[in-house]
Amino acid sequence: MTYFIDRRPNAKHKSAVNRQRFLERYRKHIKRSVEESVNRRSITDMERGEKISIPTKDISEPVFQHGQGGARSIVAPGNKEFLEGDRIQRPKGQGGQGGGQGDASNQGEGMDEFAFTLSREEFLEFVFDGLELPHLQRKPLKSLDEVKMVRAGLSRDGVPARISITRSMREAYARRIALRAPIRRALKAAQEALQAEERKDSVLRNPARITELKAEIERLEKRLESIPFIDTYDLRYHQLSAQPQPSSQAVIFCVMDVSGSMTQNHKDIAKRFFLLLYLFLEKHYEKVELVFVRHHTAAREVNEEEFFYSRETGGTIVSSALRLVDKIIEARYPPGKWNLYVAQASDGDNWDDDSDVCRELLLKKLMPQLQYFAYVEITPHEHQSLWQEYEAVAGVFSERFAMRQIVEAGDIYPVFRELFKRRLSQRQ
Repeated sequence: MTYFIDRRPNAKHKSAVNRQRFLERYRKHIKRSVEESVNRRSITDMERGEKISIPTKDISEPVFQHGQGGARSIVAPGNKEFLEGDRIQRPKGQGGQGGGQGDASNQGEGMDEFAFTLSREEFLEFVFDGLELPHLQRKPLKSLDEVKMVRAGLSRDGVPARISITRSMREAYARRIALRAPIRRALKAAQEALQAEERKDSVLRNPARITELKAEIERLEKRLESIPFIDTYDLRYHQLSAQPQPSSQAVIFCVMDVSGSMTQNHKDIAKRFFLLLYLFLEKHYEKVELVFVRHHTAAREVNEEEFFYSRETGGTIVSSALRLVDKIIEARYPPGKWNLYVAQASDGDNWDDDSDVCRELLLKKLMPQLQYFAYVEITPHEHQSLWQEYEAVAGVFSERFAMRQIVEAGDIYPVFRELFKRRLSQRQ
């Protein structure tokens, strides 16, 4: 009998399955708490987790208790303060502060809560729940160097880390059966012949034959014992091969107006919107590239640091940014290989004669190549000519062109969810 003992240490987070079951069960409460947390904290502070509280009444489980049965006689202690019919005053609290958390409720319900902490990954999972890049399509590989190691059958050669225990034991079992079968048949025949010889009369019995049969039986038994339980010939290893993988490649162009009409508050709101967008892309997609384009009267491609923190002023010609995006697509991101997305943030101000040019650029050049165009206008005032021209584009490309208005920082998250919510037609 051979025993195989698994001495591998237990993995970390042994209760991960139970935790996921808990998160799924109270998903509604956790999602509501996460949305409240997003509205409270800064978008730049989205990298950490969050402490979540759930009302205790929502996680309590019904229980059965056994009461005392039978007849009981109780002598209650008396008192020196109250008589029958007296009204007892309510005990005075300490400033209305109870043992729970939160202010007084007008619904007669307490605020005792069960608190736990979400990790960064779990927090972002709830933040971006139900969101996706619209119209993401499978594109051909950018290069054949993008491969994935996949299992490609079994081999007799390999490293111990890739040994297939099940297949190796199966091969060993088959080998033992194949080698032992003829020996067992010969052993059984020799034992029957020995018994037949020994049952003969002493006059007819052949001692030399008996000795020969006993030696043969001993030899066959030794041959059976010499067959190993497992041999190097039986070992099988998982074979790996490099296999090209289909890739959902996406590039998103972050376009921001940095003209003089964009106040510092407008720019800060735009930065938060793009930071939230960046976290969303990082969370859901591996093959995503970001291109940052800033513009006033002229547009230029910049890096992330300069996009968010450099200071520039000037007039506003939005078409310069759209032309630059078109040139970058033509030079580096062919639509046949990339999913193309554009997110633009502006205060809506533009040169009077330029809004018509922007509309024509979108209709004739950009939109036929793009999967999605999201435009956010950061202004509390009425819309200007750029918004009106963009509405004409949205009328033609209603499924792939979206535009929303942001007034204050608290509007960023709701607008973001509206722009990138999962469409019913896209659900798998």
